[in-house]
Amino acid sequence: MYKHFYGLKKEPFNITPDPNFLYLSPTHREALAQIIYGVKTKKGFIVITGEVGVGKTTVLNASLKKLEENGSITAFIFNPELKLMDFFYIICNELGLPKPRTKAEFLINLNDFLIDCLAKGKGPVVLFIDEAQRLSSKLLEEIRLLLNLETGAEKLLQIVLSGQPELWEKINSTELRQLKQRISLRHTIKPLNSKEVKMYVKERLTKAGGRDDIFNDKAIDKIYKYSGGIPRLINIICSNALITGYVAEKKVINAKIIKETVNDLDLVSHKPKRSWFLFKW
Repeated sequence: MYKHFYGLKKEPFNITPDPNFLYLSPTHREALAQIIYGVKTKKGFIVITGEVGVGKTTVLNASLKKLEENGSITAFIFNPELKLMDFFYIICNELGLPKPRTKAEFLINLNDFLIDCLAKGKGPVVLFIDEAQRLSSKLLEEIRLLLNLETGAEKLLQIVLSGQPELWEKINSTELRQLKQRISLRHTIKPLNSKEVKMYVKERLTKAGGRDDIFNDKAIDKIYKYSGGIPRLINIICSNALITGYVAEKKVINAKIIKETVNDLDLVSHKPKRSWFLFKW
């Protein structure tokens, strides 16, 4: 609706995770680097955590794309609230293996597949699990056991878990202490600071084919204030602000438009020890 008015070729603030719009702040760059390094060196087990909307899934998609371009074989589970055999079936489906009838059959087929990949110089084989805070303790223990698929020299399966801070709280529990000891690399993605928010907004505008000054500096200051540096909230505010600006025929988005947008969204933002952002639709 507003793309032509602002000279944009694409929607710059779509909330769907898109690696083509990945903004690599230092914290996102570190997360991506740890995943790539951990998989290439076959560290075995990598954990990425962060608050809702900080860009975890976007980083996973970017790393998955980069790894696949370099020959990695990947399986991606985005909804891990599953029964055990359903969990095994999705892994098999992602890797092109037959549907297992039992846990033993799953482990035999997966082990044979991993050994065959190693013998033929294929891979590494990587299992990505997003929204991993939803995993039950039982499934987390089964994931730990998958790390036992190894040779004397290296892990045959690389596992990347990504989730909200509750994931780390689970891993820290006494019953999962063995799983915690298996973690080779861990990183927490943090919200953007005010300078990074400005760079984020401008970069997404230019990647969408537009000018980088559609939002003036005072508007960006307000975006940072109301979003707390959370990329998903930045996208929601900016996208709606562009609609408001288009309706008002404003070529430049100012602080007033951001305030109007936030009021229309009924966005409440406050920052105790841990940031919480609530939308009332």
